[in-house]
Amino acid sequence: MLVPFVLMFGVIYFLLLLLLVVTVGAVIYVTPTALNLDVQKTRFFFKQKINLGLDLQGGVYMVLGVDFKKVFADVADRLADNLNDDLKKKTVGCGPAKVVKTENGAPTDDPKITLECTSPEAKAKVYSMVKKDYDTFRITDEKSNGYSFGISKLYKDTVREKTISQSIEVIRNRIDEFGVAEPVITSQGLDRLSVELPGIKDVERAKELIGRTAKLEFKIVDTEDKSTDEVAALVSEIEAKNGLSYHEGERFSDFVHKINELAKGKIPANTEIAFEREGRRANSEGKLGRIAYLLKNKADITGDDLKDAYVQIDPQDNKPQVGLRFNSAGADKFDKVTGDNVHKQLAIVLDGIVHSAPNIIQRIPSGVAQITLGTGDYNTLLKEAKDLAIVLRAGALPAQLEFLEQRVVGPSLGADSIQKGKVASMVGCFAVFLFMMVYYRLSGVFADVSLVLNVLFVMAILVGMEATLTLPGIAGIALTVGIAVDSNVVIYERIREELRTGKDPKLAVDAGFSKAFRTILDANVTNAAAAIVLFNYGTGPVKGFAVTLLIGIVTTLFTAIFVCRLLFDWYMDKFDVRELSI
Repeated sequence: MLVPFVLMFGVIYFLLLLLLVVTVGAVIYVTPTALNLDVQKTRFFFKQKINLGLDLQGGVYMVLGVDFKKVFADVADRLADNLNDDLKKKTVGCGPAKVVKTENGAPTDDPKITLECTSPEAKAKVYSMVKKDYDTFRITDEKSNGYSFGISKLYKDTVREKTISQSIEVIRNRIDEFGVAEPVITSQGLDRLSVELPGIKDVERAKELIGRTAKLEFKIVDTEDKSTDEVAALVSEIEAKNGLSYHEGERFSDFVHKINELAKGKIPANTEIAFEREGRRANSEGKLGRIAYLLKNKADITGDDLKDAYVQIDPQDNKPQVGLRFNSAGADKFDKVTGDNVHKQLAIVLDGIVHSAPNIIQRIPSGVAQITLGTGDYNTLLKEAKDLAIVLRAGALPAQLEFLEQRVVGPSLGADSIQKGKVASMVGCFAVFLFMMVYYRLSGVFADVSLVLNVLFVMAILVGMEATLTLPGIAGIALTVGIAVDSNVVIYERIREELRTGKDPKLAVDAGFSKAFRTILDANVTNAAAAIVLFNYGTGPVKGFAVTLLIGIVTTLFTAIFVCRLLFDWYMDKFDVRELSI
């Protein structure tokens, strides 16, 4: 079908038709963004808009700190457990290994694993075993009857890098499921993460969700030593005697740590007090209050054992609940835990805070379970179920996060930036268009058409890629216009040189485009190389600028070489030009 069309109207008109089709497609892509249509309500068939960054549409910016003291303490616990298992298997005559997590009464980022031996021979065996199988250890102290080991620097660096990477990935997964478009999550230094949530409206709920993205553990509630009421009475007694209370805005983890320090000797050594921070159940005074639990220190199951979590509707009472599915290793653990603790509570602990403590009704050997959410209206239970499923489904963060900074960027700032950007763009484009038309006359009009199409194609590609437009991205578009104008100037000056030698206009245009092509290509390749470096090593807005610039380089080559040349060929063929207006 194309061949008859080409034969009938010619190659030029076929290419013009092809350009028209591409342009119409680009206009369709850009229309919802350009007219600021509500994609949920508009009848326009294309319902995709360009995403705006935090600096344009407002949102929240947060800085979170990673508690590596807790991370390294957990690593030391695991290493000590592995060492104890080996010592038992090989009957070395040393142990058990103990972990020292504090120095001068404060948590340390360099915990020690101490080991005592019964004889010099046993000590020598331990030394050989550690040297052979535990390259993660370094000897920090040697005594006559044993050793003190620390975590090696290389392994700590590996743990630190892995922790940051996993934290970023887990937070991203949870925010994506929360429905935030194009979040920006990056590392800052060795122990901080920055989170940008553009366009978010429910800031507190998002912050609450991120704040719960910490280590996930399942722990048995100890009601044999103390009932829930007795634990609550103990907490109240500690608060009253020590003038201790929690105030919103303070670090809740600090409050919990103080409670446990003051409760030493009053609770079993292998237990700890944890809280359901905002319980839905009413206390004796009818108020919604904090619920205290006495938990076993050991986490029988962790987030690593969980395969999936999802919201489902209980067919019996038509209420939302959370379904859990464990992996093979987790199913075995869950089978044992539920079998050994029937009629006890299994607390779901996130960052040291009890989120839910369902009762174990029976042994569950299948690795599939349900968490019911008690009483409440349907919408409240559904919201709670969704939040719990989101937190559980994404797995477990390997570290505890603390909010260090929060800045809310109002949409007025973005609106002001967009408005000023529009004015600046219109003034700049008008000046460029006017200069090209005055200086190059009709040929300048062709250049202006190619510039308009250049910007149109850039915006359409951004929409198609579902990219995020930021202020640096707008700067990239402005730079694209400058590069495109420069390309047109190079071509036109070449054409002028050819015309001065007395060449026919058509031959001059051919020679001008041909000779300018290499110069334009070299310049754009250089710009592309710089943009690629920015994209690979930059973060956040810098990457946005680089992406926009790379897209602009491609569209510039297309419009300057193909579109502008096509307009010249059509003009000279249509009007049999003898003297070129340039």
